[in-house]
Amino acid sequence: MPPALHTPRLLLTPYTPDDEEDFVALFQDVRVSRWMGDGLSPEADDRALFGRIFSKVYARDLFEVWAVRREGRLVGHAEIKRTDAVDGHEIVYALAPEAWGSGLGTELAEALVGHGFESLGLTAVHATVAAQNEASLRLLGRIGFEHARDIVEDDGALTRVLIRRLPVRS
Repeated sequence: MPPALHTPRLLLTPYTPDDEEDFVALFQDVRVSRWMGDGLSPEADDRALFGRIFSKVYARDLFEVWAVRREGRLVGHAEIKRTDAVDGHEIVYALAPEAWGSGLGTELAEALVGHGFESLGLTAVHATVAAQNEASLRLLGRIGFEHARDIVEDDGALTRVLIRRLPVRS
């Protein structure tokens, strides 16, 4: 199980079985899912994904994944995991639309990067973002991510690979 992470306005905690309905609602919202993985999935797939968080990810300690809460309500999802696509660790996060535009995305991304550097001992953290997801690209640029390369997906879509390196201390 991942440790809880705190930001000024968010609490990241391991999921509990009681989070299933909110998790599914988040991933079933097309405004959110359009930027996640392959886009909107059938509800049954999202329920199966939620189950795998417990049966595989937490059970085998594969990587860290959290429910993102604000004032006790689930408002998002967050992960940091090793992935071959970037040959390193990648942050993954999503917020419910009602949390957009208030700086919570920046707060969440910074918490994930900080956890990667400070707790996991990483020297670089990656993010993969659809080239059309301008809001996420701007957010990550503001907090120090730089464009590393592009991936052309099977369907021709372009994914930007971004990287933020641990600052060198002198």
